[in-house]
Amino acid sequence: MASSARSSIIPSVQLESFQQYLKSSNRILALVGAGLSASSGLPTFRGAGGLWRTHDAMELATPEAFKADPALVWQFYSYRRHMALKAKPNKAHYALAELSRRKEGFMTLSQNVDGLSQRAGHPPESLKLLHGSLFNVQCSEFFCDYREQNNFTDPIVPALAIPLDETDSTSNEVRQAVSDAPNKKKEPPRELDISDEKVQLPELAIRDLPRCPRCKHGLLRPGVVWFGEFLPSDVLAEIEDWMRASSKIDLIMVIGTSAKVYPAAGYVDSARAKGARVAVINMDPGDTPGRGMYSGDWFFQGDAGEIVPEILKSVIGEITDSVEKL
Repeated sequence: MASSARSSIIPSVQLESFQQYLKSSNRILALVGAGLSASSGLPTFRGAGGLWRTHDAMELATPEAFKADPALVWQFYSYRRHMALKAKPNKAHYALAELSRRKEGFMTLSQNVDGLSQRAGHPPESLKLLHGSLFNVQCSEFFCDYREQNNFTDPIVPALAIPLDETDSTSNEVRQAVSDAPNKKKEPPRELDISDEKVQLPELAIRDLPRCPRCKHGLLRPGVVWFGEFLPSDVLAEIEDWMRASSKIDLIMVIGTSAKVYPAAGYVDSARAKGARVAVINMDPGDTPGRGMYSGDWFFQGDAGEIVPEILKSVIGEITDSVEKL
């Protein structure tokens, strides 16, 4: 509680300066990263626990891994979908969604795949997902263009109802259901060490994985950008069109991300080139975007879930606990 209380203290002069500028700003960008969802208690990509402590998450997030073992990759992403659905959007997600309704020239560029912005009701036309979403799926066949957005079914198919998390109160029931499942293959399941116990990760048949409803042949895959893949060209084109639509950008907020890697860092540079002032919201004062902070920028240190609603309050009003929109 002490750290949470400290994170909500914002110097009044800095807050008033930012809020005055925000009111007069029309074209605004928000570039968000994992720190936006920290208040929701969501584990990071590399922090996946439970069954996945003995796996290298980066090795599972590749096209090659999916081709070699689609069942294992889908089990990993089913776990991540499950954990994301257990989390709830925090007030920062709702605050940005509300700002998009109050400011016509506002756009959020999200590096997150957790679906929390969508569940907070962020208008899709002003939310650009740079890395895709855990809750989008697409056909893995080269000649099939089937895509589905915001599929929040958990599990996405019955065979993926595995013991996703040993702390989950339903895991024992799920584990029993899996052990009784008729689709279990005859060969012994792989075993992974979890604390002092052995938990079995079932071997799944290809026929039990999510299948494309259009071509009937290809497997569906998570609609996220894997290592070695390009960012979605349609999303990049939409962002580029927005950037080019005006010679002026008033403000870019960099929330929960260092924005040191391109294209994220490039958006900060491009916004600056069009006159934007930069506001950074981050826990780490050393995590500043691109080429660092300039005179006239703002740095708000603390939990984005507390800071963002506070600094936006002059435009969006008070954010209370909201009902998520699936």
